[in-house]
Amino acid sequence: MARFRTLVLAPALVSMSLAAGDYDALIGVMGKAWPSVKTIAVVCDATTSRKSIASLTASAEGFRVLVVDVKGPQDMGKAVAALSGRKPDAVVLLAGDHVAGDGTAAASFIIQRMAVQKIPTVATTEAGVKQGAVLAIGPGTGGKLMANVKVASVVGVPVPPGAITL
Repeated sequence: MARFRTLVLAPALVSMSLAAGDYDALIGVMGKAWPSVKTIAVVCDATTSRKSIASLTASAEGFRVLVVDVKGPQDMGKAVAALSGRKPDAVVLLAGDHVAGDGTAAASFIIQRMAVQKIPTVATTEAGVKQGAVLAIGPGTGGKLMANVKVASVVGVPVPPGAITL
């Protein structure tokens, strides 16, 4: 069953040993390109992706982070319903999540359903952009900013200047 959690930046999360900076560039680009984004959501197995969630949360200072906890593909319908009810401004894919990370069928499902609702999905890998995320930057892109122009057009958000378009 999908569960929704709202994370608040807490000293315990910020002080954990993290993959420092994994989401800094992504959050920075989103903040500049889409200043109206204040609430971001992530769909993942919250137990196995604990370190990635902490890293994202540490990078997302000033943003509200919503976590939809899923345990398998069977939870995707409920996850999308939870997202639809909470209306985040953007959804972040966690590259290493075994349920809904970049490249999974669950990520494709989320990307498609969020695009219909005009909610952009972002990633940290080129695979995420090829799959339909609006943009990606981070370790999985070699630090290059990549964008999916077609999906950006559908969602109604601008492509950041200097992005490599796919």
